[in-house]
Amino acid sequence: MKEVPIWEKSNLSLEEAAAYSGIGINKLRELTNEKNCRFVLWVGNKRLIKRRLFDQFIEQEYSI
Repeated sequence: MKEVPIWEKSNLSLEEAAAYSGIGINKLRELTNEKNCRFVLWVGNKRLIKRRLFDQFIEQEYSI
């Protein structure tokens, strides 16, 4: 089976999002634990990062 590149995926795991953005996994967990986080998708206990919304979030933030 062919593996899809990270920049073409719509949802990323925490590890993929950390590699994609350069933000640490612990910081991503902290950001996605907030109630009003728009770029997290919960699948049971698994947390996925919605890549397009995550990109928008990063563009708007001055510091994390």
